[in-house]
Amino acid sequence: MALLRIPEPYDFALSTERYRAFGTDLANLWHESALYRAVQGREVRISAAPGGADVVPLNVAIGADVRKLLGTTFDLAAFEQFAENDPVLVRLVPALRGFRPPINPDPFETLVTSITAQQVSLRSASAVRNRLTQAFGRQLRIAWEFPRAERLAQADESELTSVGFSQRKAQYVLGLARDEPAWDELHALPDEGVKARLVRLRGLGEWTADWFLARHLARPGAWPAGDLGLVKAVALFYFDGAPPTVKEMRAFGERFAPFQNLAAHYLLTGARLSPAS
Repeated sequence: MALLRIPEPYDFALSTERYRAFGTDLANLWHESALYRAVQGREVRISAAPGGADVVPLNVAIGADVRKLLGTTFDLAAFEQFAENDPVLVRLVPALRGFRPPINPDPFETLVTSITAQQVSLRSASAVRNRLTQAFGRQLRIAWEFPRAERLAQADESELTSVGFSQRKAQYVLGLARDEPAWDELHALPDEGVKARLVRLRGLGEWTADWFLARHLARPGAWPAGDLGLVKAVALFYFDGAPPTVKEMRAFGERFAPFQNLAAHYLLTGARLSPAS
């Protein structure tokens, strides 16, 4: 066993539930009670283990990416204390104890994933993403490596539409692949600076930028106010089912500061798994 220690509380099955909730994800493949993913160019098997996760193979570089993937940057102990003062989270957080939202360590994959999910169901987006991965990615023993930007930069629009992209989304992905942002610069910017930089790119709006902050940069204050799933979850838990407007959602997110990102993920997961909470 190559143990990667993860701060308690941690529930591996619950934290990786998203990779099973919306169908098969070839780049993050759940197989025989383990998660398989390409990390640093190698296929890595990640499974539950006492005190953390069993990661094979494991070295310093792989460990750093897997720690990010498994959400170790989040301070769950502080969030649990914060949740005691919220009428919904005080019940929801114990029901989902040990849930650490997974974070995508690859910025290009994160943005392409968001583009595929724009204005379609998550299952439909996953199907398109899988076909993209099979057409342009690299098959490993079990999982697939998500297509690299340099490979997609060589594709043409018809190749992407043939795997299910709309013409516009194909153009968005090709534009991103051919002119990637300076990722290191984005990492150094404050939240609003990241969003301002991303929304200047064709096809990337506020929703995509919010999820980049949440699911790649793991910024604590990320709150995807325009996300339909989050709107429904907030409506379910706080508004007796009546959906708030985006403006109301923006304002509502402030009640969760400085834990908007964790609150969003707990509300989304709670709406799927523990709606009675």
